[in-house]
Amino acid sequence: MNKIAPYTLFLAPSGSGVGLTTLALGLVRALDVRGVRVAFCKPIGQTINHDQGPERSTHFIRAITQLNPANPIPQEEAARLISAGEEEQLMERVVALFHESCAGADVVVVEGIVHSQDWPSAASINPALAQTLSAHVILAGKLKGDSPEDFADFESRMELSIREFGGLKDSKILGCLINHTPESLGQPLEEIRSAVLQRCPLFGRTKFPIIGTIPEHSELSAPRTVDIARHLNATILHEGEMATRRVRDFTLLARTVPNMLGAFKPGNILVAPADRADVFVAAAMAAVNKTAFAGLVLTGDTELPSGILDLCRPALETGLPVLKVSTNSWQTANHLSRMSTEVPADDIQRIRESMDFVASHVDAVWLAEKSSAPVEARMSPAAFCYKIVELAKQARKRIVLPEGSEPRTIRAAALCARRGIARCILLGNREEILRVAKGVEVELPPEVEIIDPADVRAKYIGPLVEMRRHKGLTHLDAADFLEDNVWLGTVMLALGEVDGLVSGALHTSANTIRPALQIIKTKPGTRVVSSIFFMCLPDQVLVYGDCAVNPDPDAEMLADIAIQSADSATKLGIPARVAMISYSTGESGQGADVDKVREATRIAHAKRPDILLDGPLQYDAAAIADVAATKAPDSPLAGRATVFIFPDLNTGNTTYKAVQRSANVISIGPVLQGLNRPVNDLSRGSLVEDIVYTIAITAVQARED
Repeated sequence: MNKIAPYTLFLAPSGSGVGLTTLALGLVRALDVRGVRVAFCKPIGQTINHDQGPERSTHFIRAITQLNPANPIPQEEAARLISAGEEEQLMERVVALFHESCAGADVVVVEGIVHSQDWPSAASINPALAQTLSAHVILAGKLKGDSPEDFADFESRMELSIREFGGLKDSKILGCLINHTPESLGQPLEEIRSAVLQRCPLFGRTKFPIIGTIPEHSELSAPRTVDIARHLNATILHEGEMATRRVRDFTLLARTVPNMLGAFKPGNILVAPADRADVFVAAAMAAVNKTAFAGLVLTGDTELPSGILDLCRPALETGLPVLKVSTNSWQTANHLSRMSTEVPADDIQRIRESMDFVASHVDAVWLAEKSSAPVEARMSPAAFCYKIVELAKQARKRIVLPEGSEPRTIRAAALCARRGIARCILLGNREEILRVAKGVEVELPPEVEIIDPADVRAKYIGPLVEMRRHKGLTHLDAADFLEDNVWLGTVMLALGEVDGLVSGALHTSANTIRPALQIIKTKPGTRVVSSIFFMCLPDQVLVYGDCAVNPDPDAEMLADIAIQSADSATKLGIPARVAMISYSTGESGQGADVDKVREATRIAHAKRPDILLDGPLQYDAAAIADVAATKAPDSPLAGRATVFIFPDLNTGNTTYKAVQRSANVISIGPVLQGLNRPVNDLSRGSLVEDIVYTIAITAVQARED
């Protein structure tokens, strides 16, 4: 049955400092990954610490998701209407704004007003907003510690908020979210929920549900060095990696160099007088030795001694940021201690990670059931990524990473271990890998295995010679090949010692694929190795192939690519409706190019009649129902294709790039298909998150092989 209006969740704070924006965005992510059509609305905007930037919640939702909520009513305007006795007019505008934001949604997350000194009436506005929107209320609280006093304070604030919303009896209060729970209470929801039930009688007495508990996570509070520079209004002597380095702590350096070595640790901001050349040189030496400081802040009205920057140029080339301020060291340190913890508008990475962290600690299945919203009803980008990770967790495969000492690869391996995605094997010198890991502040879990090629290379010479005996490979040549870690990892894969291989953060695609073609080879009955991209559009994920490997496939190869792509889509939960793309639809065009697509369609039908496949189709006829009704009225899939097979690499690569850039679409790939065992390539510009998802997809491919 179709709903008249979406189910509305109103998130209201039970005090200040609960992290309401992060919780609201996390709720959106938690529902989205479960396949719920979710929307977001912030009815009334608030400025934070006199910030002149955009309203944070709406800005971040637009930047990170495909949602486009309406602009909130400014706080000053809302306050003026209330003061003038025109609250009814304010609520009418809120309703209009709400409907503008939630078109097509099953569930809408509405973020309430934060209690603040400059707007003490917020406590009464939130209940009015919730009532106006017929919303179900989720209260957001914060546990300051784990003492009896902390629990008593939390409970009293929650009881006050419940009374503000009319009490629990016959009310629309669903339950609460608890943010910043102390580390001493543990991590899993059930563990923290049990502790709260034991120490807060309110929850046991009233059966007031705890919907989520979000542990304290210091990494998500770490600003970037560029944020420090802005806060201090510093002069930038060397920019370095100030836009990406995270600040975990700062240290005021006033001692001699031997007594300050403990401060030389990754993520630290070092504050020292500008005339302390000895401090600068010591910090530079540590930076050259791969200690990734967040930055160096030089203080006071004196200038850096002449020639020091040139002397320390190798350190600067590691990305070390250097800032200069006119205040003295004590004043600078004091200023740093008062820095706001709010996330800057341009720190998209931090807010995205915060959203994911909150979502992972919320009972989204319970929420979806309460709202009668469909679970896994659609394959949104977030739902797709969630499914990949869940399938990989079930598979528990061993994935070898030949670029073992590469920093992003190390981070990805650690993340995969902590999330249970795969058991990663890093190939490389153990001391080097551990040194790099320490330099980027990664503690490798025990589940991450390190194999030093120097220790094992010799035992793979014989097997490689045997694999390539028909090509006359000698032992000497095999030893040379195995000096390359990609070759070594590929031999391990061929022998079944690992389940998949991921490379390419440092190597070219050819370096990754060539060994696989020579010793892994293609699956029986497969003519070609091909690639696909998963294109994450706002409401669904599409598959594009082949956009990276085969320049000009013939009809047989094109049919093979279509079949492979359909199977890949199905394995990852995407219903395979395959469109064979051409410049012509149906029988309307002639010529070698369209004839090739027509023949490929015939061959694919003959080989796999179980696949829903049609062609030739123009892209618009394959993707848009209105166009399909005119151009291809008899096609079984036109207007709703999910898998797009392009006639050649030029068309495929150009289309994927155009869609990716013009529509700001996330694309995952290229994912290789057709090999006997899974090998996947990375872009050399891959982010850590890209590597994690590629490892997950590789594990899923291994699961199905």
